[in-house]
Amino acid sequence: MTLYRRNSGKIKIKFLFHALALISNVVGSATGWLVSQNIPEDSDDAPLLVLEEFCFIFMTSCNLSFQIVFLSLSLTHDVLEWTSHHNSNLGVKIRYWRDVIFCGAVVPFTLFVSTMFWSVYAIDREYVFPEVYDLVVPWWFNHCVHTNIAVVLLIETLLQPRRSPTDVKCENVIFWSIGLGYAVVYYTIYFSTNIWLYQIFGIMTWWQVCLYQSFIWLATYVFYIIQFPINRLVHGAEKSRDEKPQFEDVKKEMSETNGKVETNANLETNGKLETNGKVITDLKTPPFSTKSWSTKFRSLRSQFETSRL
Repeated sequence: MTLYRRNSGKIKIKFLFHALALISNVVGSATGWLVSQNIPEDSDDAPLLVLEEFCFIFMTSCNLSFQIVFLSLSLTHDVLEWTSHHNSNLGVKIRYWRDVIFCGAVVPFTLFVSTMFWSVYAIDREYVFPEVYDLVVPWWFNHCVHTNIAVVLLIETLLQPRRSPTDVKCENVIFWSIGLGYAVVYYTIYFSTNIWLYQIFGIMTWWQVCLYQSFIWLATYVFYIIQFPINRLVHGAEKSRDEKPQFEDVKKEMSETNGKVETNANLETNGKLETNGKVITDLKTPPFSTKSWSTKFRSLRSQFETSRL
């Protein structure tokens, strides 16, 4: 009963956390859309025009969508777990996609967006979040889409053990599809409009852009790799199969009779040899003496032992 209550309490905590995080991300995404729609049409500020035109192409917006998908799957799985249906076919599929999306998309790109944004922001905010944004963007929006996303990641890591990849191949396909696909979209926008979504690229030469892009891919992939050892530090290493007790062979030879368990194994305890539930005080007694021999052969044995040649 105590274990059931403990698991039930953990499920409730996860459900509440996923629900609040999902609401926060949906509100942040909706706010970004409303901001882009309310920018004055006669505005001549280039950053505002970029925000209006490409609001949902920023990596921040893409990452929010990854988290929304993940949190929706997590919330659904919490409901199934609450009703004890999480091991059904639907529950297994939801759990699989929840974990591969989290490991392959949410973790690496959330860490990239949060760390890269605040690092560049500390150097010069004009490169990532121009001051003119303050005229149209609520004061809390910046933290909602660049800080809270990392908090979601931290709490999820504490609540859910993911010590190793769920599906390495699938997670890598998701990761590189997003990374390479976004690069194609990003540079296509530049070559077609001559506008950089992030102004930091505008101060670089082309070889610097190539180096910076390579650094982005490398750093983001490192985030994908290190999540598993970090998770093992939090939740402990998973026991290997060799460390787990092996009872299968013993169970095959074990039978329960009148509340007593008997095995075919020979156990030596306190100088006594136990075989099939019988105690033999003389360890030198040959093993055939415990077999179901007939009385005739037992008497012959005793005669041979006492006879003189």
